[in-house]
Amino acid sequence: MGEQKNGCSPSDCASCSQSGSCSSKPVDFKEPLNASSRIHKVIGVVSGKGGVGKSMVTASLARMMREQGFNVGILDADITGPSIPKMYGIHEKAIGTEAGIIPGEAKDGTKIMSVNLLLDNEEDPVIWRGPVIAGVVKQFWSDVVWGDLDYLFVDMPPGTGDVPLTVFQSLPVDGVVIVTSPQDLVQMIVKKAYNMAQMMNIPVLGIVENYSYLECPDCGKKLSVFGESHIDEIAAGLGIPVIGKMPIDPKLAELVQLEKFHEVDNQYLRDAVNKI
Repeated sequence: MGEQKNGCSPSDCASCSQSGSCSSKPVDFKEPLNASSRIHKVIGVVSGKGGVGKSMVTASLARMMREQGFNVGILDADITGPSIPKMYGIHEKAIGTEAGIIPGEAKDGTKIMSVNLLLDNEEDPVIWRGPVIAGVVKQFWSDVVWGDLDYLFVDMPPGTGDVPLTVFQSLPVDGVVIVTSPQDLVQMIVKKAYNMAQMMNIPVLGIVENYSYLECPDCGKKLSVFGESHIDEIAAGLGIPVIGKMPIDPKLAELVQLEKFHEVDNQYLRDAVNKI
């Protein structure tokens, strides 16, 4: 669905005054990448609902690839709920140049672009309508000087609305990772994200389950705080792998609170490296 004939449906064409006169060449909605940038692989991180730790997973995947020696960037497409810069301790404003916008850079070298780097006050709410938000996401691709990146991770807002649709249609997404949690509605929620990716012809690389369990610090027993997980059966039914199960880990939470995500070593997602 990234390409459509004339951008119209058959019913549109039937009632159009220019029917039969327009070109049948497929319309490509992809935005041009900034002229000073070269990005080899774009990975979207999605979720069917909020509150599942999608930004944590996005930053963890970026950290792992950075540790592997790759050049990495994060495009924070969660415009109304940005959190990536603060996780890395980035509070400086992005700089505009003739070549484009220079993104922030974390202490581990990860390049980050987020609306928080453009606001006068990072705590100001972003009260914009969908088309404006979608336009900003496109600009983060076309106007930001990313340089030469091996991986660009796109942290998307939850759901299947304007921004995920804009990213899928406007950016050359190579694959997506679905983030979820072990709750009663997980099957329906995962399938919504999976079905959207399928409709947009975007490969689903795997599922990450966050908040899978809490490990007792005294006895080591794994406690299923949010209920028993069924993610393995759901993934098998969809024919996609589970590439990580993350527990509630106070150490990770502390590094986020201290704005030191550049020091994170998220061992729970080690299997994901071979999938992305």
